[in-house]
Amino acid sequence: MISLHQVSKSYETPAGKFSALRDIDLEIDRGEFVGVVGKSGSGKSTLLNMVAGIDRPSSGSVGVAGTAIHGLSENKLAVWRGRNVGFVFQFFQLLPTLTAAENVMLPMDFSKSFPFRERRKRALALLERVAVGAHADKLPATLSGGEQQRVAIARALANEPSLVLADEPTGNLDSVTATAILDLFRDMANQGTTVVIATHEADIARVIDRRIEISDGKIRPSSV
Repeated sequence: MISLHQVSKSYETPAGKFSALRDIDLEIDRGEFVGVVGKSGSGKSTLLNMVAGIDRPSSGSVGVAGTAIHGLSENKLAVWRGRNVGFVFQFFQLLPTLTAAENVMLPMDFSKSFPFRERRKRALALLERVAVGAHADKLPATLSGGEQQRVAIARALANEPSLVLADEPTGNLDSVTATAILDLFRDMANQGTTVVIATHEADIARVIDRRIEISDGKIRPSSV
């Protein structure tokens, strides 16, 4: 499902060149639930951005579901990402002026993946799936952090992506809500969705299939 070969990413900073990723080789199977673990600044988020096509490698290749995404134009990459990837952000990134249901409908509107008349029905079904169906017509500001994260997950699932990426999805949640969110990702993987989460939390062993540890932009050999 995911294949990274000799992927490196460097940024120019006022202090000089900063290497966020260094010669990453990684294979992830379809339907696998992988946890990418590391300290803040270790390269976790950059790795997810590479897989999502949000950022491009300085060198190396990134393949997802048979597509060499590092070689796509920006327009083709945006279309590919909208149809194949669901991304869950740490700080939810819900549009404050749209209701929960409207936020979930947004990816469908952009990709035109479902007929217009079916989009709200699908959004409501997804919100029910993540246990916030009763809040469909509420604005994000009226929801708790856990409820907003569930809406963000429903939005990530809007276009039936084969790959879901989540960047610190439980970082701002209480332990009970965090457990429920991780269980939800586990259920998604059990149903065939490839799930990759970046987290600094160590207590994810019970739900993931594989733990990958990253430090200073490199994957520790024992974790692959």
